Amino acid sequence: MTAQTIHFGTDGWRAVVADDFTYENVRAVSHGVAAYLAAEDPGRPVVVGHDTRFCAELFAQEVARVLAAHGRPVLLLDGPAPTQVAAWTVVARQALGGVVVTASHNPPEFNGLKYKPGYGGSASPAVVARLEEETARAQAGPAGPEVPFAAALADGRIQMVDPRPAYREQVGRLVDLAAIAGAGLRILHDPMYGSGTGYVAALLEGGSTTVTALHGERNPGFGGLHPEPIPPNLDAAMGRIQAGGFDLGIANDGDADRVGIIDETGRFVDQLEVATLLLWHLCERRGWRGPVVRSLTSTRRLDILGERYGCPVEEMPVGFKHLGPRMAEIDAILGAEESGGFGFRGHLPERDGILSGLFFAEMIVQAGRPLSALRRELAELVGPHAYARRDRRFDRGGYAQQRQAVYDRLRSAPPTEIAGEAVVRSRTDDGFKFWMADGSWVLARMSGTEPLMRVYSEADTPERVRALLDGLEAVVGAEAAPRG
Repeated sequence: MTAQTIHFGTDGWRAVVADDFTYENVRAVSHGVAAYLAAEDPGRPVVVGHDTRFCAELFAQEVARVLAAHGRPVLLLDGPAPTQVAAWTVVARQALGGVVVTASHNPPEFNGLKYKPGYGGSASPAVVARLEEETARAQAGPAGPEVPFAAALADGRIQMVDPRPAYREQVGRLVDLAAIAGAGLRILHDPMYGSGTGYVAALLEGGSTTVTALHGERNPGFGGLHPEPIPPNLDAAMGRIQAGGFDLGIANDGDADRVGIIDETGRFVDQLEVATLLLWHLCERRGWRGPVVRSLTSTRRLDILGERYGCPVEEMPVGFKHLGPRMAEIDAILGAEESGGFGFRGHLPERDGILSGLFFAEMIVQAGRPLSALRRELAELVGPHAYARRDRRFDRGGYAQQRQAVYDRLRSAPPTEIAGEAVVRSRTDDGFKFWMADGSWVLARMSGTEPLMRVYSEADTPERVRALLDGLEAVVGAEAAPRG
């Protein structure tokens, strides 16, 4: 049987458990990581972490024992932890890098591996290429060295570590935890059965603020939910808040590097508005100044705020493998992507859904007004905003061919108008994005982490957003991507 070719997508390698995500393939990637790091200081460790997915801790042990067999010291986190907590452990422990067993927000049948270099961010395209090359070599060559997990743990080649104290210390340098804890806020935290469980409550313990957990137990099937913090996956959390008694809802995806925000009325704050509120808070109340990087699927309203505060904004391809290195290069104050991932200056060049949620709690405390009022104030400042995304799923078996068909169609016959509006410019380096004269836009992009096409739009009204989405879907062709 021919070995499955392993490719890293937007953020790591993801595959269906027992189909392509197998112990054999996990070992191959682990041998690839060891080979990639072989020339580095043999005394510096590699961090290994995992989320709450099916057998995630066993896959993490597999990674750890392969790395240990190559002579690399391993720091294995002592329980499920958010990806950014594992990444911060890499930085705090001065490790060479880290491997996190997670499929992030993907459906429960998936698992995956993310590699974090020594700076704690997503692996750059150059690093990804090397990892894929070394993994392919491991798959094609003779079996690499291995050691039993128990033996490596007993002799110290693998050490169990608690990542929480160092992470708490770091977050406390960025957010006023004491002020939030003492403010008497009532926060609902929905970790969506994922590895963010307990983190918000632990960071805010000791004061009058209360944190109520929803979906806080481990459930590898995610209770039938898709662990992405957007509606309708957050209907239960929104309903709880609509019933009264909360000032803020914070939700996180399966590995807690993304955030979903719900205001005190139970209304979901879409990811583009979250990005705008974050930049407004950082500039207006925290006094931060500096460059901003955003994905091409994020909001043009960041550009408006950037002009107001003297913060130049750069638009980049999707994924923190692009945003993160650029953040570090130019010392950006914020990195923002549509999927609810945000990175901050002074932290990791990487998403942190826990920190993002805490910034919202700080925002409410410092402003002295509810989030719904802040949303209205922001709308008056930067203008009306509407946004939506549609996901269309493919069968996994034919995804590559269907993806190519969609791209061929848009390359060969790009639209000159959509929904009756002239296209004034376009961008085709990462999906296909089309702008209208007033800055509204619509984009079609095939996912790099699961078999689906996403179609996005931002405009001034929900009606125009729907029209632009319908228009671009008509250009793509409904038969190319059946609804899922």
